[in-house]
Amino acid sequence: MTDLVDALQRRIPADRIATDPDVISAYAHDEAAWAPYGTPAALVRAGSTEEVRALVEVCAARGVPIVPRGAGTGLSGGANALDGCVLLSLERMNEIVEIDPHERLAVVQPGVVNDDLRAEAARHGLWYPPDPASAPWSTIGGNVATNAGGVCCVKYGVTRDYVLAVEAVVGRGEVVRLGRRTAKGVVGYDLCGLMVGSEGTLGVITEITVRLRGARPPERTIVGYFDTLHAAGEAVSAVTAAGIVPSALELIDRYCLQAVDAWKNMGLSADADVLLLARSDTADDAEADAIVRCFKDAGATWSARSTDEEEAEALFAARRLAYPALERLGPVLTEDVCVPRSLVPEMLTRIERAARDNDTHIANIAHAGDGNLHPLIIGVPGDEAARERAERAFDRIVDDAIALGGTVTGEHGVGLLKRRGLHAELDPAVVALHHGVKRALDPAGIFNPGKVFGEP
Repeated sequence: MTDLVDALQRRIPADRIATDPDVISAYAHDEAAWAPYGTPAALVRAGSTEEVRALVEVCAARGVPIVPRGAGTGLSGGANALDGCVLLSLERMNEIVEIDPHERLAVVQPGVVNDDLRAEAARHGLWYPPDPASAPWSTIGGNVATNAGGVCCVKYGVTRDYVLAVEAVVGRGEVVRLGRRTAKGVVGYDLCGLMVGSEGTLGVITEITVRLRGARPPERTIVGYFDTLHAAGEAVSAVTAAGIVPSALELIDRYCLQAVDAWKNMGLSADADVLLLARSDTADDAEADAIVRCFKDAGATWSARSTDEEEAEALFAARRLAYPALERLGPVLTEDVCVPRSLVPEMLTRIERAARDNDTHIANIAHAGDGNLHPLIIGVPGDEAARERAERAFDRIVDDAIALGGTVTGEHGVGLLKRRGLHAELDPAVVALHHGVKRALDPAGIFNPGKVFGEP
């Protein structure tokens, strides 16, 4: 360890390197409940691409793992430390390098917070759509690493749809630029797209060029109350079957609302066990009215367009705050399965069954409009038996999602928690292809080893 730190200090400013265990411990893991993590040898808070390159060269020469991280808001263990690794924090690389209003693009460093980019784009009359619930804290680099989505992705797509180019440090310290700024281009393989969702296993992204859209149109909010998860799922299917593409379609249950209200005292209430929150940004009222009809036809006990914008914003804020609100009550194991939208009712029914069969409470939030469900499995502090039941429910939900033709993760990434699910979902020949890509871009095997696929 001393040799490693000495080598780093010869290449990187000393104030970038930390070895104090109390400092390092704050960076050693993300927000994934119960995902294991090790003891790092050092923490490097890099300030430039050149410093990242120097770090990679030093670690590649010694076979020392590098675990990159952004704000640490991940929910799969993807940023968790390995014993003897170097943790690479990109939080100081937080410059918005360029906003180009004519080409409608932005160039940012990976440590830029999602909401900060959105605010800066808005000052130019532009909009960056990907908006994970962690947008006030999560960074663009982390969003790219997991291909994050968010509330509006049902209509406007996920992070991959907006990444035009990246600069990255790969291999044994080579700095490469992948992708392009032009609207079109098919020279070579899509290596830029390959980096999106790679969870730090193929290299370290040090700059990102993203596509921007014009300013967002005004939205209308529709609220539906339902007595059961299945009925809410039927409403989601009805919206899909009608060919409606809302700008948001979110699910949140009463338990989540109550947890948020107990924390933030927002005055939330609902005369239902499950709420659907939809938004429409079309030019007229026809789409919003059609969503109301879909909700009612599917069995909503009450459904209407919101006439109180403040109340509507509070409900969507509660949707975003559900996870941290529940986390205050005990450990939360967060799922991230995605199924075909027509099968959302069936998947919600199976989630309820997993809770009942394992004597575990599961709260529910979801990007229901694109079939991305986030059941929140509530643990009991210090209760090992409750933990085992929660983990069984977690595995059951993963298996059910695959059985319905879905995927084990829609936007949180595989990290550590979903490795079993990945191998259940993907054919061994496909896994072998991924390992081949990994070896090509990471010949020294130092970039976040053991995550996603595990060891080949």
